[in-house]
Amino acid sequence: MTVLPDAVRGADSVLISGPPMSGKYDLFNRLLAAWSDGPVVISTGRTAEKVRGDYEELTGKSGDDVVVIDCVTHEQGDKREDTPTTKYVASAGNLTDIGIKFTDVVESSAGRERAVGLYSLSQLLMYWDPERIYQFTRVMTSQTSGEGWPFVGVLGSTAHDEQVVHTLHEPFETVVETRVDDDAREFRVRGRVGQPSDWQPF
Repeated sequence: MTVLPDAVRGADSVLISGPPMSGKYDLFNRLLAAWSDGPVVISTGRTAEKVRGDYEELTGKSGDDVVVIDCVTHEQGDKREDTPTTKYVASAGNLTDIGIKFTDVVESSAGRERAVGLYSLSQLLMYWDPERIYQFTRVMTSQTSGEGWPFVGVLGSTAHDEQVVHTLHEPFETVVETRVDDDAREFRVRGRVGQPSDWQPF
């Protein structure tokens, strides 16, 4: 089961932020698995097959019920058609299409308790300025909250300046920060107010 505390699992929206190789993707998958048996992953850098394989490997759960909005396959020249569990977008820079495909998933998920993950905001920032991604993230967190679905996003903290990182913390109820200390991966939890938790290994 996930190592993340109840304060994180009970949040409506969570941002996982940290440097490379500090376990962000691991926590992302574990949190989705703790939230739902049928999560939705908006994938900006991995194909749907890779997303499902990683999910199974990291969580021990079946990836068959994972719905993927795949922003990679079409960009690689493989023009597949949408299926009930895989929706394709031309590229990660096409925020409008991501939104349309996500709405398709919402409409076809009546009665399902889902959770939504976006991996990653850093990739979207390669296409758009921080203000545009901030607005997109606000829309996503609002839409998922309206469905009663928790939302998790991931940000590479060292890939952007401090102001950008701070701006993208704003739409999220809770931030989980990751780091590597003496070769051990650690996380801490930061809410909107108060001090962050102590660093914990995972």
